[in-house]
Amino acid sequence: MRSPRRCTRTGCPNPAVATLTYVYADSTAVVGPLAAFAEPHSYDLCEQHALRLTAPRGWDLVRHEGEFEAPAPTTDDLVALAEAVREAGRPVRREEPERDDEREVGRRGHLRVIPPPA
Repeated sequence: MRSPRRCTRTGCPNPAVATLTYVYADSTAVVGPLAAFAEPHSYDLCEQHALRLTAPRGWDLVRHEGEFEAPAPTTDDLVALAEAVREAGRPVRREEPERDDEREVGRRGHLRVIPPPA
């Protein structure tokens, strides 16, 4: 099940139910239902912050009429996580080096022991 997106207001732990977008060309702030995907220039808000938001002076505020509903849970994130774990668990096939002097003797963490050139 997807963990809910959180409200982007600092310190707010509540789940997001609305998305705030600024339309700079029209000096308009738009608060609507939660967008399907988080966008870099939009802000996810909980119900409390979505209902109490005010627009900057001289701007219009367009707010969704009706109740804000939390998105239905999906399994997309869980499936993606399972695939990532499955992929990470597969053994890595190493290509054999073409020359003997490129062969690694041992490896521990990020350090490698490489034999001296013959």
